[in-house]
Amino acid sequence: MPARRHSIAGRSAEEVRPSRARIWGIAVGSIAAFTAAGLALGPITAEAPAPASGAAPSTATATAVAPTTVERRGKLAHGVPTRHARTEAGAKAAAANYTVVAGTSAFLTDRDTRHRALSVMTARESRAGATKQADHAVEQASTDLDTDRTGLKKSQTVAGTGVLSAATLGFDIHKATIRLWTTTVRGTPQGSVPPRADFHSVTVSLIWESNDWKLERTSSTRGLVAPIDVRQTTSAAADFSNYADSTAINPVFSGATADSGFPSAYGRDERGAHAAATSAAMLHGDARVFADADWRHRMLEATAAPDVLDTVTADADSTADLVVENRALGEDGRTADGGLLVTRTAVLGTRSISVSDQAASVELWTASIGGVAGNDETERPQIGFLRMTVDLTWADGTWKTTAVTPGEPLVPSFALTVPASPANSFVAVGGEKHAPALA
Repeated sequence: MPARRHSIAGRSAEEVRPSRARIWGIAVGSIAAFTAAGLALGPITAEAPAPASGAAPSTATATAVAPTTVERRGKLAHGVPTRHARTEAGAKAAAANYTVVAGTSAFLTDRDTRHRALSVMTARESRAGATKQADHAVEQASTDLDTDRTGLKKSQTVAGTGVLSAATLGFDIHKATIRLWTTTVRGTPQGSVPPRADFHSVTVSLIWESNDWKLERTSSTRGLVAPIDVRQTTSAAADFSNYADSTAINPVFSGATADSGFPSAYGRDERGAHAAATSAAMLHGDARVFADADWRHRMLEATAAPDVLDTVTADADSTADLVVENRALGEDGRTADGGLLVTRTAVLGTRSISVSDQAASVELWTASIGGVAGNDETERPQIGFLRMTVDLTWADGTWKTTAVTPGEPLVPSFALTVPASPANSFVAVGGEKHAPALA
């Protein structure tokens, strides 16, 4: 099984497209492992999903009907997602969206854009203070983008934020506090220095106002530091040009779910296709793909196109069985020595390859974590960066995935002087209750 993952890692998307079944085997077995940092089964070992938080998936079997829309997806106002649901998932989505928006190059480099965005996402009483705080905070970020020295247009800079975990510190229908673990990538696709990655722990306090979650205050410190997967090498600066601000689309999260607990129906448009592709990558990067067969089956029923579902499920079961056997993974998702498998896939940006009202192909730039939170430092979670292509078809009233194809890595640079966090510290970001809201 490890050899299978290594055999894919060095090949292009075209070379790994021999059959839809094989691609799906890569997807379900790899987005939680290979694409979740390009890790083979050796360094990835066990995880234990925490008790369910929020809406748990039902045990109902899938039917060939459109998912029931339980929560509506909002619209964009000045580039800011709005109309989040008054639920814990909606609060997680709002926290993630506001953090992603605040990390874009337009927000960081253009005062008017920043102030318009803040007028949408901040609470009335907090707006003046939040605006002052944001104006001050962008100074270092603007230095990272380096537009003044290079003479680049702001649209030619790279600034992406991937949300790797979301923990609810407090929630009721009036207020919520969410702590995010994120990775950011900032820089330019020109010159000799590639964009640089960093980790942050962002605490977002929200208040329900004007029929939406609004930002009351936010604070950020250095987050857990995962080392880069040793098999990945830093990409050249020019390789990032497809994910400059003018060419890539930021993910938008909603937390909207159907009765099954999985994403509700997406719109039949480009934005809906991008959201479906984003959720697919996040779901297939969840450690429950390995540990929970029932969850895995219901997830595939909710996201895979009907004509590939049987093949997808059989291949996913085979991959999961091998992982469970290889790593002595128990039904609780833990290894024999009590380690917690932590796998998570975040989306840094998306771009359309092709879109029609019946089919779509979307490329994602992802940051994925894979490893074991425990006492063995050699199995510490690592991070990897990968491009992947998600092919979708319109079926059962929503976008369903027909293939997920890992592509070439797109790896930013890292500060070599920053030490990696201890392996056991990653327990704080693993498990179901720390999963971010889906798109």
